[in-house]
Amino acid sequence: MQIRYPIDEQNILQEYPRPQMVRSSYKNLNGRWDCAICNDATLPLEFPFSILVPFSPETQLSTLQKTLRPTQRIVYRRVFKYHKLSDSHRLLLHFEAVDHSCNVYLNGELIGSHIGGYSPFTFDITKYLKLTNELIVQVSDPCDQEPIVRGKQVLRPKGIFYTGQSGIYQSVWLEEVPVQYIEKLRITSDLEKQCWYVQVITQSDDIPVSISYLEGTKQSIGKTNRPILCQVEKVHPWSPEDPFLYYFTVALGEDVVTSYVGLRSFSVHDGRLYLNGKPYFHHGILDQGYWPQSLYTPPTDQAVIDELTSVKKLGFNMIRKHAKVENRRWYHHCDVMGLLVWQDMVSGGRSPFQPIMSGPLLIPSFSVTDHHYKLLGSQDASYREQFETELREMIDTLFNTVSIGMWVVFNEGWGQFDAKRILEVVKKLDDTRTIDITSGWYDQGIGEFASKHVYFKKYTYKEDRLGRAVLLSEFGGYVWRVENHDDQTQKIFGYKTIANQKDFSDAFLKLYEEQVYPAKLQGLAASVYTQLTDVQQELNGLITFDRLVVKIEESTALYVASLLLGTENP
Repeated sequence: MQIRYPIDEQNILQEYPRPQMVRSSYKNLNGRWDCAICNDATLPLEFPFSILVPFSPETQLSTLQKTLRPTQRIVYRRVFKYHKLSDSHRLLLHFEAVDHSCNVYLNGELIGSHIGGYSPFTFDITKYLKLTNELIVQVSDPCDQEPIVRGKQVLRPKGIFYTGQSGIYQSVWLEEVPVQYIEKLRITSDLEKQCWYVQVITQSDDIPVSISYLEGTKQSIGKTNRPILCQVEKVHPWSPEDPFLYYFTVALGEDVVTSYVGLRSFSVHDGRLYLNGKPYFHHGILDQGYWPQSLYTPPTDQAVIDELTSVKKLGFNMIRKHAKVENRRWYHHCDVMGLLVWQDMVSGGRSPFQPIMSGPLLIPSFSVTDHHYKLLGSQDASYREQFETELREMIDTLFNTVSIGMWVVFNEGWGQFDAKRILEVVKKLDDTRTIDITSGWYDQGIGEFASKHVYFKKYTYKEDRLGRAVLLSEFGGYVWRVENHDDQTQKIFGYKTIANQKDFSDAFLKLYEEQVYPAKLQGLAASVYTQLTDVQQELNGLITFDRLVVKIEESTALYVASLLLGTENP
């Protein structure tokens, strides 16, 4: 397989990792680290291997290419120099994501631990800092051998499940801050009132804060840990067609950060999705975010930009991020380029009891109530607790993202539990977005949506008996294998196999003309085609796994977009 995005070992993913809270102090620790694979929890005395961070050890781009077994640990070592800090400054160590649980040591001291492979975390390392520092990160990952939040990662990939990965897989970086510093921003858009609110979160209340915006012509004054109003006189809404962003600067003493916001609103009325107070059809595509040489980690920032550009060029206005949480730059590019995002919570738990996993595909009326934990693979109390913790972390981390319009919580019953209660949890965490609580199945008769997955049968629109908006949240999955553009050596997976590009494009067009478009005319609120790219043996993407061939004819894709969107989404 050809490599579209070669990497420079001396310049690995150097872009600033947190685009909605940017400081001038920044030192990236990506690059060559020492490492060891250990069979117990004892820290090694020697590190016989090396690895390129932040690529997982299982990947080609890591240069290690070793699978971490559930009973093993990978231990990373990096030595870095840092100048002596003044008494008025601190040094923060940031990890954007580590899969799955880790202990972090600096100069022989345990400075902290973290569980969960999809959320960023930070340690204040000031009191451990020396001029020359030894950083050690010890990671374990049971993959699918324990009931954790893991998405589609398995040790033996097949069908819709893919190669498991582990360890550090997003950027590691340092940031110098004053003693009194901005820990986090919480930005809330209020389009109707033509304003946004910024809550500057710190350890101390009532510290004066100033916010400068509209290119410095306006300023708002407030206090820490309280919402601060930023008003505009003539609002410029954000939308996929016009992704306008307001940039602003926050100052707390000597700490200064820059950020941005988009003014938009999401809602549901009379069975339709609304954007900025107007009906808006979501023409979406499913995206799993796997890369051939690097699995969960995009090889370069440009690779992300190019892929999202392809989504736009094919006429889609929405992307469903499926069973994975991306790095924060991915969402930034969606904000800037104008792509709505449906963000999945990552699935987990034990393997559901068959035919529970796939029964509804063949018998649409088949259903279970989700207090039957064992049937759905959610029988472990520790899993349910960790799922909820990671759900809260995901929403907190991505709350400021302009482009996210929907949270998708449970997918096809995998690890599902207590959907009614979890729906209320999500509403309390974020009442500004829509929520698809059970995508595909098992619908508990709650929420604002009836969310359908249809692959093996012709889709026919039916109004929801509870009056909810109807989503076709997965469909399609057509396979056309382009030789020499994937790395699969197993049985190909997909929902319908097609021989060439013309037939592939014709089948795609027929699917929309005969099923999706008539459903849209009858009231369908959104559709999500499976999927954007091939992933290993699942070859049902519109783009090959190596990102070198767009399978669908662009003219066909754009005609479908014009058919669905017309002038409705101006």
